[in-house]
Amino acid sequence: MSVEIDRYPRTDTYDELIGPQGPRSACDLLLRHLQGLAPEELRERQHAAELAIKVMGITFTVYSEGQMIDRAWPMDIIPRVISAREWRGTEAGLKQRVQALNLFIDDLYGEQRIVRDKVFPAELLANSRNFRPQCRGVKPPLGVWAHICGSDLVRDEHGTMYVLEDNLRVPSGVSYMMMNRLVMKRVLPELFEYQSILPVDEYPAQLFDMLASLSPRPADFPTVVVLTPGIYNSAYFEHAYLAQQMGVELVTGADLIVCDDDCVYLRTIEGLERVDVIYRRIDDAFLDPEVFEPGSMLGVPGLMRAWRAGNVALANAPGAGVADDKVVYAYVPEIIRYYLDQDPLLPNVPTYRCVDPVERDHVLANLAELVVKPANESGGYGMLIGPRASRQEIETFADLVRQDPRNYIAQPTLKLSTVPTLTDHSAEPRHVDLRPFILSGVDTYVTTGGLTRVAMRAGSLVVNSSQGGGSKDTWIVEEPSA
Repeated sequence: MSVEIDRYPRTDTYDELIGPQGPRSACDLLLRHLQGLAPEELRERQHAAELAIKVMGITFTVYSEGQMIDRAWPMDIIPRVISAREWRGTEAGLKQRVQALNLFIDDLYGEQRIVRDKVFPAELLANSRNFRPQCRGVKPPLGVWAHICGSDLVRDEHGTMYVLEDNLRVPSGVSYMMMNRLVMKRVLPELFEYQSILPVDEYPAQLFDMLASLSPRPADFPTVVVLTPGIYNSAYFEHAYLAQQMGVELVTGADLIVCDDDCVYLRTIEGLERVDVIYRRIDDAFLDPEVFEPGSMLGVPGLMRAWRAGNVALANAPGAGVADDKVVYAYVPEIIRYYLDQDPLLPNVPTYRCVDPVERDHVLANLAELVVKPANESGGYGMLIGPRASRQEIETFADLVRQDPRNYIAQPTLKLSTVPTLTDHSAEPRHVDLRPFILSGVDTYVTTGGLTRVAMRAGSLVVNSSQGGGSKDTWIVEEPSA
């Protein structure tokens, strides 16, 4: 297990750390240090990281064949490095994108100008699984619906960064971004002594300030809570961690009640305490059994009534998921131009819309070369990777696309960028993506980097932890001026 640049396998992808001429400029100090470590010492550091993760209880839950399995968070200690100069452009593109998406959501629940002007097709909205008619006419504070967004980024073989998808319902992963950094500081502290790595630990403070700014009551210390489905949810570690870091209560639906005044209250041993802001980690369908799924035991009866009355703020707002749709994703460049009169700073991956007859015919004729995704699945589930699919799988997907073209998009199979990743014997290239997190309130804040997910199996493009992927610390590095 070692990092030897001369022996590092070269592929036809873009490697984030090692270019054709050697280490990329922002990575030179890192690689020089790693090369100075004996293979046994590097292996010990990796084992120390894995032990720290177990001791700290950093886990995630895998839903497998109906069973819920807690596993230690998988992390590789070779970080992914991005120069701060490049990141500033990425940050600007993310802010532009989220601003346009919030304007889009606000318009859909209001005048629907973009539909009337035929920029966004009415039939797509009519068949949207995540459009909530119950939210029509609501005006959330600052016109913001998606307060927390996690946009997935990928880099192709030419080094171009693309937005792969936007997550605007209940995006997860930010706690693992922070824990990766904490573990790295424990097992490789010397790496932080001689280079300027931008911090990530201010996120909980930024999150709390954003949530507090949504409070419907003027108060120095509004009551903020994190609403979780409970201990069996795959992201429960994150719910508990963020509540603890912000110094707010972690609650389930049973801890809250909506009274006759249409306000939300927290049940405490001292009586009822009014709640101002709820950071909800529950899907729309389970939020309020009076309005959505009547059998839900996770939500709070009357919560939508309190929200519509303006007596409590919800982040993310119900209905924000209308833009968390891979078919809507295909229209984001047009959405940016429509609302902001600007060209997108970050490109989309080229996307075929199966709802369009001409594009659908192209997809059906080229399924073996494309990645086909359903509109509303996540975690890498329900999609077809054409070049790795069997003939039977391709035929099955062709039938699915024909039966429900609104539910599918297709994209070319990108050669995702790689980062050196430790294996049993050496460092080998593994494909990665990146999920930065964007907070929208009075101001817009973007994490310095994000959660890098890595496909731990050679050649695999699947980075999701639920399907065998791992993670890396992400460094945004200020390079010394020449």
